[in-house]
Amino acid sequence: MKPGQKSSCIGRLLLLLAGVGFSVSAQPASPARPNLVVIVADDLGYGDLGCYGATKIKTPAVDHLARQGLRFTQAYAPASTCTPSRYALLTGDYAWRQTAKKTSILDGDAPLAIEPGTPTLPELLRRAGYVTGIVGKWHLGLGDGQTPVDFNREIKPGPREVGFDYSYIIPATVDRVPSVWLENQKVVGLDPADPITVSYRINLSDDSTGLQHPERLKQPADRQHAGTIVNGISRIGYMKGGHAARFKDEELPGTVVAKTVAFLEAHQTQPFFLYVGLFEPHVPRVAATNFTGTSDCGVRGDVIQQLDGETGKILETLDRLQLASNTVVLFTSDNGPIFFDGYFDRSQEDAHGHQPAGGLRGWKYLVYEGSTRVPLIVRWPGQVPVGVSHRMFCLTDVLATGGALAGVQVPDHAGVDSLNQLPGLLGKPSPAIRTSVVQQGTSGAYAIREGDWKYIPATGPAAASGVGSGANPSDPRFAAAIILEPLLYQLASDPTEKTNLAAQFPQKVQELSALLAEIRAQGTAKARAGD
Repeated sequence: MKPGQKSSCIGRLLLLLAGVGFSVSAQPASPARPNLVVIVADDLGYGDLGCYGATKIKTPAVDHLARQGLRFTQAYAPASTCTPSRYALLTGDYAWRQTAKKTSILDGDAPLAIEPGTPTLPELLRRAGYVTGIVGKWHLGLGDGQTPVDFNREIKPGPREVGFDYSYIIPATVDRVPSVWLENQKVVGLDPADPITVSYRINLSDDSTGLQHPERLKQPADRQHAGTIVNGISRIGYMKGGHAARFKDEELPGTVVAKTVAFLEAHQTQPFFLYVGLFEPHVPRVAATNFTGTSDCGVRGDVIQQLDGETGKILETLDRLQLASNTVVLFTSDNGPIFFDGYFDRSQEDAHGHQPAGGLRGWKYLVYEGSTRVPLIVRWPGQVPVGVSHRMFCLTDVLATGGALAGVQVPDHAGVDSLNQLPGLLGKPSPAIRTSVVQQGTSGAYAIREGDWKYIPATGPAAASGVGSGANPSDPRFAAAIILEPLLYQLASDPTEKTNLAAQFPQKVQELSALLAEIRAQGTAKARAGD
């Protein structure tokens, strides 16, 4: 069944998945409802981990997780950028279905992208008695959009209004202001005498900018990233005040681990859902002292090994608290990798042959396989079999699958692009429920994979869109997303997408073009009608 056909076939799907909504009532997975920990790396590629073929970067903790669980070879982020992928993971809907709010790459003062009241995974689990938390990267907006975000008081709506009982987050990306932590939607360590003001349009700060004083930078940056300097690194946008609250990049991984461990310790006696948004290897790439120079691939390799260290400490905590046996751990990434993304940190020069996308074509922002195919590892000792799965999995499926793990009934209108992958995860004989996935890039680029066929329609010479403030449409990172002719690939024989078969198989082009149009035409109103 194709995900985009869900609204038209929802009745049949619900019958197949046990009546009304998704449920595991007919196949209880465990005497106790399992905890769920979802770890999402930032810009980590398909080939960046040892268990996915990397040899120059060492990732023993994640590799150990893979040896204890199920490693997917056909897992996809629904977009090649962060905000839409994270939106889709939590809501079960492709981000482009959301027409009322912006779901492109959001700035730090953008309004909340998820409409409060949306049946997100944390909200569904919270209603079922789970305590829910998020630590790390958020990047889904804050506030209602009616008034500017005021970082000097509690910010509403935010993570709490979409299902999280507890949050310790940074608002957007590490390279965007404001460079602060928010705990339960209030800035941590803010001095009321030094209030925060943020702008992505004008330089309202009396601090130095990277454009004005490049000699003060730890890493040279392009013009888009040449705003206010925080901790020796210039950011996207301008920030005034909040000096005591500003984070130090070197301390970010330690904070993620500390807050994650504290959450696990505080809630070890009740079912919980914890979303951990790691910052690596997104720019600016800054390794803590104990990881600096530890890889054979420069700073990008160092921060991936740092990411592995953070993951290892989380897994060690689950073991120490004797939670591992009844905790499902899902490790993945929000999109494909990229070397240069605004900071001249020598990531490409120091790669020494390492292939972040594992030899697949493309990078972040595009719609090729290397842009959206991501690592995915799922561990549940004694329940999820150890091995490798070649089933197709999209991060939209986390909502339906997570709900099923917890025995939660998902409303008919929720997660219209989310498919319950639990039977396959548990190793039960069952057909592959997902046969297609839509991939979203920038510049209006989309692609669809159906079986082993991949179709990318032409976008025309459109200006780059959806890449955040200050982006230059002629930047090759974004301009490469412009597709001038239809592309058709047969992935079984051509996994690196080298040979365009569109001229040889016009009927297949027409078929996949129609399927993509059908899926995209079932927009928010129709998809949520549950007809």
